Amino acid sequence: MRTLQYKKENFTLFRGDSFKVLKKIDSDSIDSIITDPPYFLSNNGITCKGGKMVSVNKGNWDKNTGFIDVYNFNYNWIKESLRVLKDGGTLWVSGTYHNIYIIGSIINQISDFKILNNITWIKTSPPPNLSCRYFTHSTETILWIRKGEKSKHFFDYDLMKKKNHGKQMKDVWLIGRPKKVEKRFGKHPTQKPEELLERMILSSTREGDVILDMFNGSGTTGVVSVRNKRKYIGVELKNEYYSISKKRLTFECETL
Repeated sequence: MRTLQYKKENFTLFRGDSFKVLKKIDSDSIDSIITDPPYFLSNNGITCKGGKMVSVNKGNWDKNTGFIDVYNFNYNWIKESLRVLKDGGTLWVSGTYHNIYIIGSIINQISDFKILNNITWIKTSPPPNLSCRYFTHSTETILWIRKGEKSKHFFDYDLMKKKNHGKQMKDVWLIGRPKKVEKRFGKHPTQKPEELLERMILSSTREGDVILDMFNGSGTTGVVSVRNKRKYIGVELKNEYYSISKKRLTFECETL
């Protein structure tokens, strides 16, 4: 696949393979990585949407091809993340039990990474459990990780306390699903709400910082980044989501 690039003053989008694009990014050049890697759960499961049973298959990019393949995939992008992050820069990774424990295990094996928080995102109005044989899946785990065992990272403690009515913000976040307006240009099967990304970005980065998402999806990380005066680099494999991201980010820039 030929890599495409769409560049504006405050963001750059790539359509192509994340690993190929990552190798072109300078070492120690990124302030924060905020990403949502494949969950590897598209193996003919079903869920409920709008009262109807629908397939959870998202595409070949999300199919589970075995533990070794999944482990190597995650190990490779995590090692590249370590290379491109600045010392003291942070990595945010969200996921479900399908993949997040493998990611956490890899992180713990890399001495230059330190897990700062294990955040639980509680979703409001999650899809029901159709089998009625176990609890409804209503959470995702978000790992916040720093490069450098003893390096200093940025955390806007005062802002987070202010947004939490004067109390310390905890590592359990109750945030709803994406609003309808966030999908006006199209949607992604694992699209995150802008409110969730805003909390990550405002808590851990400053204006002018460079934020990378190598699994760009529909561009939510980018939209919230440019809205809050950060620079953004996004990489997306699928042309459909690359096109949605271009529209969303261009619209966001035009409304600033």
